[in-house]
Parts: sequence; structure tokens; C-alpha cells
Amino acid sequence: MMDNDLGVFSKKLITDVSVDKNSEKFKEYDNKIPFFGNQATYVYSFVEGRMVYAKGWLDLLGYEDTDVNMLNLVEITSPRYKQFSFEINDKALMFLSQKAENLEAYSFTLETEKVHKNGTVIPLFWKVGVYKSINGKIAEIIGIAHKMDSLKRGKVMQYAAYGPEIADFEGMLNKELFNYVAISRKEKEALKLAAKGLSFKEIAHELMVSQSAIEKRIIPMYKRFGVKSLPHLVSFAYENHVL
Repeated sequence: MMDNDLGVFSKKLITDVSVDKNSEKFKEYDNKIPFFGNQATYVYSFVEGRMVYAKGWLDLLGYEDTDVNMLNLVEITSPRYKQFSFEINDKALMFLSQKAENLEAYSFTLETEKVHKNGTVIPLFWKVGVYKSINGKIAEIIGIAHKMDSLKRGKVMQYAAYGPEIADFEGMLNKELFNYVAISRKEKEALKLAAKGLSFKEIAHELMVSQSAIEKRIIPMYKRFGVKSLPHLVSFAYENHVL
């Protein structure tokens, strides 16, 4: 699949316009947003159609903060994560475009890889959330990337969704991302208990959901990961650093 075919929905909403460090908004956010080592942060404004804040990208990925833009941050994803990254961005924005309340409470995280300016692949833990909304529409998003040298990466791409309607949000992502070798936070939560030897009924009791809900989390992973049994699934999860 060509890159032009990826992330069609989100590409319509983002630009390659970089931050202006002399702007009042940049100065405001530079004083307001906490910054820690080994990470980089951005704030993208859908209203202004540009980055309005960027910090830490030279140390993290080799790019000056003034050269970073929303489009290239997505496009420098490593080849094996690129399609998945575009899809999760698209589906999250599609979901949030249908919401009008408590937008700032929504976010998602994923383990990913980005290509450093020098060509090396950098493992990252990436969090994206709604930073500001106006009249029930997303005005700004914030992204925070942490370098994870100790991150053990296997075949499985891990992600999680957070927000008031968490079941709908993560459920939609699970459905749309089913064709990828990926696992959600809730799926991992159930699988972790299964690995301890708990039955589906016991897992359901532990997580305070129905047994059928647990079956819907675990059984579809057999096909997705190409395994034939629960022990095989657990073994696959350990081999790929999911558990």
C-alpha cells in the first residue's frame, strides 16, 4: 500500500506548517506545559492549521523544533508501524469528530517507532489527547513522545484508549484495527489473567464484566495472531513481549 493511501481522513485535517516560536501562544504553552528529559511534546491547532508548540524534538529525533510539523511526524513512522499508526490516528479522529462533550478527557496511547533524522529507528511510547475544544469541536491536540530504549518489541503493536465512553472508543478501535497484529489495553488485561490460569468465568468476575465479554476479548485473538489454543496464545504473548 502506498503512503498516499494511508491516513486519508487525518491527512485532510493536518498540515506541514511548523511552529512559530515568537508567537504568543508558543510562549504561553512553553510556560504552561511541563517538560521532562527523554521526551518531546507538540500541540497542533486544527483552528490555525499548524503546530503551535513543539519542544524536545532535536534530542529525540534529530529535528529542530521549528522544522517539526504534524504531517512529517506521522510520516517518519518506521515501515512496520506506519500503516497501523495512520489507521489508529484516522479512527480516533473519526470517533472524536462525532463527540461534542468532555472531549478533553479523551486520549490514546501506543507503542511505535519513528525514524531519526540520521536513519536509525527509535522506539517510542506515544500519547495523544485532546488539549482544547471549542463549541464541541476539537481545537487542539497534544502529543507526548517518550523514548523507550528498554522497550522490548515483538510482532504485536500495543495501544490503549481512554475517555468517558471508553467502551465505545476502544471497542471501535478494536473492530477497525482487527486486521493488524495489535492488542488493546482491555485485551491485554484479560490475557494477563488468563496467563495466570484463571478461567473465563474467573476473569469475568475479577474484571466485573460478563463471561461473554471476556470471550469476545480473548477468542478473536486466536485468528488475529494465528494461534490455535489459549496456551498457544499465552506463549505467543510472552514471545512478543506482550506479557
